[in-house]
Amino acid sequence: MSAPAPTLSTTRSTPDGRARSAARLRAPRRRRHSADRPRRSVTLTLLTGLVLLYSLVPLVWLIVSATKTQEGLFGSFGLWFDGDFALWENITRTLTYDGGVFVRWLFNTLLYVVLGAGGATFLAVLGGYGLAKFDFPGRRAVLAVVIGAVAVPGTALAVPTFLMFSGLGLTNTPWAVIVPSLISPFGLYLMWVFTSEAVPTELLEAARIDGAGEARTFFRVALPLLGPGIVTVSLFTMVATWNNYFLPLIMIKDPDWYPLTLGLDAWNSQASTAGGEAIFDLVITGSLLTIVPLIAAFLLLQRYWQSGLAAGSVKE
Repeated sequence: MSAPAPTLSTTRSTPDGRARSAARLRAPRRRRHSADRPRRSVTLTLLTGLVLLYSLVPLVWLIVSATKTQEGLFGSFGLWFDGDFALWENITRTLTYDGGVFVRWLFNTLLYVVLGAGGATFLAVLGGYGLAKFDFPGRRAVLAVVIGAVAVPGTALAVPTFLMFSGLGLTNTPWAVIVPSLISPFGLYLMWVFTSEAVPTELLEAARIDGAGEARTFFRVALPLLGPGIVTVSLFTMVATWNNYFLPLIMIKDPDWYPLTLGLDAWNSQASTAGGEAIFDLVITGSLLTIVPLIAAFLLLQRYWQSGLAAGSVKE
């Protein structure tokens, strides 16, 4: 049985109807776009390519420069390799220069990250869970303070923090870097939003009806659901603590407690001091070694932090 012929138009056979039918036949078919078939834009592609190029050029320069000797840094093109490939020699000299002080700075940075960023993540999880799932007097005021604190730059609080820690006698100690790093308003805000969306209140009520206490309900029921949010907050706080420069600069005077950021700056300033040795090749190689742990952490945990960032973006 043959299929019926398609009808081009249901209008009556009038001159206007025939004109509309002809125009409809001449008009190009519009493509339907969806999440699986996104719309392609040449302008947006070019802008994205420029932003990508702008972001990658400094990284390429850093990797290429780490393979050069001190003379090669100033005698060759910045974005291409020199004839003398000295990457392994530069890494060895960086790790052993001045009695291996770079390794000491690396352990200092890990100490600040584990205690500071780890503590900030733990406090953010507890605070976000409490704000999202408990109703108490002053809750809205606390939320307003947290949101307002996100907008305050850390440098604005550096001097008051220094005066407070100086009064307590904690300057020039690791606690002067670790304790301020425990406060992360953005992490708290992120955990509050994520907990509101990821942990059903009915599930918590069911656990309480079954006899579970608040601590057991949190650790056995809520915490497993907060994995992506915890990873996202820990990455943010880890990067902030790893790259922290201004706070250690005003708090720490002893080079033995320098983090990597302050130590590399001291090496870079060494050339301008009287009788100082210029070690720009070690500064660049040390900078490359400094970002390797951060890149590895982002690549290993990207599946979790990407899902954590998208939490709460869609309302059902």
